[in-house]
Amino acid sequence: MRPFPVPLPAVALVLLTVPTSLCRLKCKEGQSGPTYESLQDVFDKKSFRPAVNLSNPTISNISFTLYAILGVNEKTQILTTFLWLRLYWIHEFLVWDPGECEGVTKISLPVRELWSPDIIVYEFVDDDVSQQCPYVYVNHTGHIRYDRMLRLVSACNLEIFNFPFDIQNCSLTFGSYMHTIRDVRVSPALSFEEMSGNSKQYLEASGEWELVVIQGKPDILKFGIDEWDIITFWIVIKRQPVLYVVNLLIPSSFLMIIDILSFYLPPHSVDRASFKMTLILGYTVFLLIMNDLLPSTANGTPLIGIYFSVCLALMVISLLETVIITNILHSMKCRDVPRWVRVLVLGYIARLICYSKPDEPPPVTQDQEDAGNSYAHSKNGGTSREVAPLPLSVPELVQISADLHVMRTHLSSLQKEDALHEQWRHVGYVLDFLLFRIYMLIISLYALVIIVMWCVWYRQ
Repeated sequence: MRPFPVPLPAVALVLLTVPTSLCRLKCKEGQSGPTYESLQDVFDKKSFRPAVNLSNPTISNISFTLYAILGVNEKTQILTTFLWLRLYWIHEFLVWDPGECEGVTKISLPVRELWSPDIIVYEFVDDDVSQQCPYVYVNHTGHIRYDRMLRLVSACNLEIFNFPFDIQNCSLTFGSYMHTIRDVRVSPALSFEEMSGNSKQYLEASGEWELVVIQGKPDILKFGIDEWDIITFWIVIKRQPVLYVVNLLIPSSFLMIIDILSFYLPPHSVDRASFKMTLILGYTVFLLIMNDLLPSTANGTPLIGIYFSVCLALMVISLLETVIITNILHSMKCRDVPRWVRVLVLGYIARLICYSKPDEPPPVTQDQEDAGNSYAHSKNGGTSREVAPLPLSVPELVQISADLHVMRTHLSSLQKEDALHEQWRHVGYVLDFLLFRIYMLIISLYALVIIVMWCVWYRQ
């Protein structure tokens, strides 16, 4: 004879009316704490969520202390941290009366024998190789505390544009992997200010990073028709820039200062161009050596990388300016200076940059050219008596006259070349002074913009 089937609503009604006292653990006289038999009954139910009424969700409280910042990998966008994680939840089957158990209010039990909430970090991207704690503390009211150490490798969207003065904001989202909001609810065990203060107090290994603050917010994750209860923590860390300032910015600034001082070398000297080329070569080697210190991602280039590239470009422009001035001083000395160049460069630009010509020697006069005649007059006592002309038929005198004419023509051409060379030299000096001031203005504005941008980001 088949038994009469009990309808499902009736079964649910019976479960809802089970008294809480039936879920209490038993104790024996002379034995501290609950009996092993009653605990074993609870262990046998570890596959089921410990709730007398399954319509009531299990509340899990979460808190952690950031103990160490092990690494920040900008290329793979990964943050590695070490946490002291603490979980609380209520096990409704682990309840006993301390009066019946000789005053025992707290015991430790193996965590593998109990049901535990499947709390995970959604940003976790690696295997969990941290050490597991095998035991939990259970209070007589059913409250369980589970402490464990967690080496967390999480994905983080790292912004490196303002490197090395960057501030990173990485999120850690705690929530149940399988149980929806109807089964497991999560909430912070401590206030976010207390978690941040404890982390700052116990933070040991941070390397180049400094913890700024830990913030958080409870939220609900919706996916289709299901909802999960989550808590999102934001860990704000700030990089210590001293290492990069000493190893990157200061040497680069020294090389730029040397490049600026190279403008005080004579522009007509070829050593100036050789010095600048050697300086560019040294700066290139410096960038290759320090390339490992710069972060590299596909998302963008840090500002310091742009700074180095612009500095190298300015050095190349400085070398190009030296080549142009050297070409003016050495290749155009045999040509006449155009009138517009004299008006524009030697006139307006020279007055604009306050350039003054050095004192020039007095020009050669006609009296100096006729030195022979002056000497003849002084020899005759200043009288107007003329010397009788020598006969032109003497071959020696004809040769001497021709040689003197050639010498005079050569000296005149040399004087003309010197005058042209002097004019082009002044043109080169004026352009050199102008380009030097423009170069200084560009470097000053660029350095000012970089400093202001870094200061603004650093304060934010």
